[in-house]
Amino acid sequence: MKSAYVKPLINRLQQGRMNIYGAQPSYVTKVKSHIDGVAVDELVTRYGSPLYVYSESTLRNKVREVHQEFSSRYPNVTLAWSYKTNYLKAICAVMHEEGSLAEVVSEMEYGMARTLGIPGERIIFNGPYKPRHALELAVDEGAMINIDHMDELHDLEQIAQERGKTIDVGMRLSLDAGIQPQWSRFGLSLETGQAREAVRRMAATGLLRLTGLHCHIGTYILDPEAYGRQTAKMVIFCHELEDVFGFTIDHLDIGGGIPSQSRLKSSYLPADISVPPVEEYAEEVSRALLQNLRSGHMPRLILECGRALVDEAGSLVSTVTASKRLPDGTRSYIADAGLNLLFTSLWYRPNIALAKE
Repeated sequence: MKSAYVKPLINRLQQGRMNIYGAQPSYVTKVKSHIDGVAVDELVTRYGSPLYVYSESTLRNKVREVHQEFSSRYPNVTLAWSYKTNYLKAICAVMHEEGSLAEVVSEMEYGMARTLGIPGERIIFNGPYKPRHALELAVDEGAMINIDHMDELHDLEQIAQERGKTIDVGMRLSLDAGIQPQWSRFGLSLETGQAREAVRRMAATGLLRLTGLHCHIGTYILDPEAYGRQTAKMVIFCHELEDVFGFTIDHLDIGGGIPSQSRLKSSYLPADISVPPVEEYAEEVSRALLQNLRSGHMPRLILECGRALVDEAGSLVSTVTASKRLPDGTRSYIADAGLNLLFTSLWYRPNIALAKE
């Protein structure tokens, strides 16, 4: 039976501009037939489509790469896995097997970490909303609690009074690291004096002992020097805490935000901007630490990495189920996975590949 005639699509070529006859076309097909040595066809046959697949070897290699880049420059480094990035149990378990702490921002995530067998002292409890009963549990289990606001500080003071003991806490700072717009809605402001007021209150009451500082300047940060500016400000504030208030800071948590190699769409960022390698971030942070820390003081550096570790390890396998012509003649395809499964495609440019030639 003869196929029905389909009108061809003709695209106008603009003289003097790049076109598919003068340069490699943007739609050159990429092929990814296997994931960690397993054929994509075999995975679909066994588990169906659409299907998320994560490469364990990629996860482990990424964790080791980031840790190596930082620890080779500064000797006291610990990674913390950001549960909000991806809290699939298998992924969290791999991160913990590689030595990462659990960084959680909700009561739900705290419970997930405990279910995986992570003790309280290896959990960092962040986030602006920590219910009173969740704070009490975290205190009793020895979690690292980073105070986000003055009301939370008040809750912890009450818990300390009820427990009859001084509680070790951390504090989240918001500061100007030269990133615009500045993430100012989380933590206590360094520049406006909010953070100093909180510390002054802790010193006056004696109910809370400040042992760590936390600061997360944003996400997908493409300026490694911003981390150097952030770290330097945190170290200088450490000295003030020691000299004025008598608190000794034993850890500095610079948050996450280091980008993966996933490319943003040009509507969010110019498409020609490249992602700096992780060693540039490690170099800036380590230089700021070593240049500003006092002799004999080497607090633990904590990194709450997320997307930089997991983005390139995951694949969404989808099957083309039909094709059709759009009104302008463009040939389009219908797949069994859409924004419901890959909503990040609104701002990322997915690295699309075929499972076979």
